[in-house]
Order: sequence, then C-alpha cells, then structure tokens
Amino acid sequence: MTSQNMPSEENAIDVDQTDNSIATDTVAANDSVANIHVSADNGIDLAVIFEPYFRPDANTIVCGALDDKKVAALAKAGVELVINLQPDDELSFDEASAVEQAGMHYEQLPISGAKELKQLKILAFDNVLRQHHGKKVAMHCGSGNRVGAAIALRAGWLRGRKMDTAMERGRSHGLTKLEQEVHNRLLVPR
Repeated sequence: MTSQNMPSEENAIDVDQTDNSIATDTVAANDSVANIHVSADNGIDLAVIFEPYFRPDANTIVCGALDDKKVAALAKAGVELVINLQPDDELSFDEASAVEQAGMHYEQLPISGAKELKQLKILAFDNVLRQHHGKKVAMHCGSGNRVGAAIALRAGWLRGRKMDTAMERGRSHGLTKLEQEVHNRLLVPR
C-alpha cells in the first residue's frame, strides 16, 4: 500500500460516530415524516390514538377496530372515507352511523378471515378504492392484517405486481399473520 492509499489518522472515520450519525438521521427522518402526517391531519396525531397504526402514504390510514373516539379523530383529521373489513359480529357499536354522523362516507366489505380472501371480495375492495381515488381513506379490520392481505392480493391479482412487490405492499398496510396465506394465493394464476 502506498502512502496515498493509507488512511491517515485525521482522515480515519470513527465507526461509532458514523453509526450514531446514521441513527440520528434515521430518527430525524422518521420524526419528519410523522410531523408531515400530523400537519396533514389537521394537527391530530393519529399515531398516538391508534394501535395498530400504519401510514403507507399521506392519504391512507390503516388501523385496528374503531370506537366513537377513533371515528371522531378520523373525521377531525380530514378522512373522507372509512372502509371496514370487519363483519358485523366483530363490531362493538353502530360504526356505519357513527362514521356517517361524523361526515364521512362508509363502506363495509366484511372479510371474516383467510377463507374469504377471494377474488370477488378483492374486486369489490378495488372498486371502492377506485371510486374514491385521491380521497383520504381510513381502512380497518381488527388489527390491519386483513387490510394488508386485501391490498397485497389487489396488487398481485388485479394490478399484475410481482410477488415481492405485492407482499411488500401488503406488509406496509398491516399484513402479518395472513402473510403465508396471501403468498400461497398469489402463487395461483388468476
């Protein structure tokens, strides 16, 4: 090694310092994204209100089951449409009335579990999303998992996305426990 290629002490990088800098930059970037969403949500910090909470883009909110307080928060945050994938037997209150009284549109497309992740349900889901394209939408089920599954199947079956892309879309929208089921369904040509 020539003296030109040898690192000098003054040019040497402290690995711990670099790792700390990267971690600080990542936290700052995440905080920045969170602040953008809070300002876009009329000052409402939805991440504090909802658990689970996924925010794949500025106009899409994915969360678990709703109650009156959560419906009010979504309305204050400027949500225009609530899509509920829970069947009636999972609901603890009259969600449709609460959402409509809060001034939002409401669509219920019940998916009880893996057995109902069928192409006709995904087509209906796609139709609702297309009708409200560009609107601020909150989609939910009990945990976000069925929403993520529906998004992944929509991406794969209806949008022709590759397996990895469809699965990543699903995960960004809450797909967890149904991941293997969704993967298996995407393997079957439609």
